[in-house]
Amino acid sequence: MLKHLSAYVAAGALLATALVAAPAEAAPVTAPAAARLTNTAHLDFLLQEVRPPATAGHSTYGSAPVELPWTYADRNDDGSYTRVGGGTYDAATDTYGQGAFNTDDVARTAVVYVRDWRQTGSAASREHAEAVLRGLAFFQTTTGPHAGNPVLWMQPDGALNPSADPVELPDPSDSGPSYWLARTIWAYGEGYAAFRHSDPGFARFLQQRLRLAVRALDRETLRTGAATAVADGVRVPGRLIVDDAGASAEAVLGLAAYAKAAPKDVAPRRALASLAGQIDRLAATTPQTASWPYGAILPSAASRTSWHAWASQMSAALAAACSALHRPALLRSAVRDTAGFEPDLLAAGGADNLLGPTPSDRTQIAYGVDSRVQGLLAVSDRTGSRGVRALAALQAAWFFGANASGSPVYDPATGVTFDGVQADGTVNRNSGAESTIHGLLTMLALDAHPSVARAATAIHGLGARDGLRVVEAEDAATTGTVFTPDPASTAESAWSGKGLLLRKGRTATFHLGTGAHEVEAVVQQVERGTATAPVSRWTGGGVRRSLTSTVDAQGISPTSGALAAQTIGTVHGDALTVRAIAGAVRIDALLVRPEVQRVAFDGGPLLLVDSGRGGTAAVDRGARVERYRGDGTPAGVVTARSGRVALPKGGFAVVR
Repeated sequence: MLKHLSAYVAAGALLATALVAAPAEAAPVTAPAAARLTNTAHLDFLLQEVRPPATAGHSTYGSAPVELPWTYADRNDDGSYTRVGGGTYDAATDTYGQGAFNTDDVARTAVVYVRDWRQTGSAASREHAEAVLRGLAFFQTTTGPHAGNPVLWMQPDGALNPSADPVELPDPSDSGPSYWLARTIWAYGEGYAAFRHSDPGFARFLQQRLRLAVRALDRETLRTGAATAVADGVRVPGRLIVDDAGASAEAVLGLAAYAKAAPKDVAPRRALASLAGQIDRLAATTPQTASWPYGAILPSAASRTSWHAWASQMSAALAAACSALHRPALLRSAVRDTAGFEPDLLAAGGADNLLGPTPSDRTQIAYGVDSRVQGLLAVSDRTGSRGVRALAALQAAWFFGANASGSPVYDPATGVTFDGVQADGTVNRNSGAESTIHGLLTMLALDAHPSVARAATAIHGLGARDGLRVVEAEDAATTGTVFTPDPASTAESAWSGKGLLLRKGRTATFHLGTGAHEVEAVVQQVERGTATAPVSRWTGGGVRRSLTSTVDAQGISPTSGALAAQTIGTVHGDALTVRAIAGAVRIDALLVRPEVQRVAFDGGPLLLVDSGRGGTAAVDRGARVERYRGDGTPAGVVTARSGRVALPKGGFAVVR
């Protein structure tokens, strides 16, 4: 369960063994293999029937028990799983410091069952969808100053826990805007669209609850404060949910589904337009695909220097809003985030937990991969781009072995999705709600796109890769001083290791290897006016560039200054030297990309990615090369008769 950018260090929390197990064991979950990839058996196992006690300000639809998914599931030695809550477990009271169930996972579980029911007509999924949505409704506060906001945690007996241990903000958890409010809106929106014809009474209840949530959103986010803010001198939108495009995107998914089903309901439609427009405006602050973040939509308005794969459904949300609002312009940013950024991401190693701006946390989890797959498929559906569809298959192949472990992390025979893969290939074989949910959301999407499913499942591993490399500053030959940042986190990004301090006249020489490289320096930039501006001169390999490392006013950024990437340019050859000209120049690392990046997929194609100059690459003679521009439009299919192929500037190619 991942909610905050400030918690990025814990973004791999699902990779840790979940705290203390409650006595809720079951035999290994199995189901007969079928042609469909989607199998809800493990998610079914995570569900618990609960009768919440009467609680002031909380109610639900009807009197039947509700269903809720346990937050975590620890793998036992025999392959079975034990369901686990969050926080320290007290056996005497059968309670957790946090709880057994949380709104984030309850809402997304409802989305899984709603989508499975709509896709297959499954009566069981329809029943689960209704029971889980009714459970979600009980978390939502219905009266008082915080009406519309949900409480985050619930204990095994159904008692709500508004203030968890450890504390999560806002505290109490229904006292302000949150990721869990956004996800509640997501589930209500998709739920209403699904039930409005088959069960109008229940649909009206979901509609009332969505309107209540939107009133909270209006009160606390969309109609409060300034419409814009400043972060490190950049004008950014000021009314995203918790200043976060990722949270806002998940609300947009629900609001778009609702707006299509109830197009005349003004307040939710207005909220949809506002949030989608703000995501689009944030995307407009990173328009360049040739430099970091390579066209990605940043998740946080408050941080100009970090990106994470989890909760990166901004492109999927913009595509959904484009359709619901009939605003084609919203699709441009989504195209850049997919056709422009995704090839670089795949060549760099995939959907990492943190690029800050170096790959600071290379753990990869189902939530991150699914977020990317959803965006790629949504954009390819809207644009018809075969190139973006091919990228979706390559990203989805992570579940089937195209990851650092070289082994599948999803099992269609059981419905188990493992909790993640670390950079060294270690697999966390626990399988909690979030991993299970996002594994299934990807499988549902693949089942709806059979050609993408065939391409993804044919891939069983990763081959050779030549993409983004990090050259650490502490490895340079230097007259400067190597230091250890303490803490490594800057509150908005992270140092990748040690740092290098160069004062006036001090130098460092980096060795990049042979060939031509696109190089960016990750340098600590100071807020203008707070210290002497760091100035450095970079020379070598045909480059002569001076950098002034400053940013403007801090604004809503959590810290003064920024650890940010600055473009050096194309370096031909091995050596690159930097000299400090003024101030204290603090360097984290260099981001180094070959002119043409490449990554091979075992059982699948070779992906070639141009780093921005329009290069050529060696391929097998006779290979079929499908070339695409940076917007995903086709640039021609050729047969590589000479053994080399030219790429469009900023584009990519799929070699089969």
